[in-house]
Amino acid sequence: MPVISPTEISSPIVDEVAETDLPWIVLVWNDPINTMDYVAMVFQKLFGYSKDKANRLMLQVHNEGRAVVSSGSREKAEVDVFRLHEHGLWATMQHDS
Repeated sequence: MPVISPTEISSPIVDEVAETDLPWIVLVWNDPINTMDYVAMVFQKLFGYSKDKANRLMLQVHNEGRAVVSSGSREKAEVDVFRLHEHGLWATMQHDS
């Protein structure tokens, strides 16, 4: 009779799988340099947001210290952060939680 031995099956850790599936978000942070009008204009220019949406996000940055301005793949987030930096805004990216 053949000997049956346990077989070890490698399975991914759930946290690692979930982390790679999470979209990336781009945050713009409040700063003492840029005017509120300029920040809203940058949001309109870079993301095509309406004036109302750009102003709403700008006020969130001003009042709460930060706002999520875009989300998507890591590559898209990296490009968005780079473009925001080119316009003098403080921006970072992180996994959405």
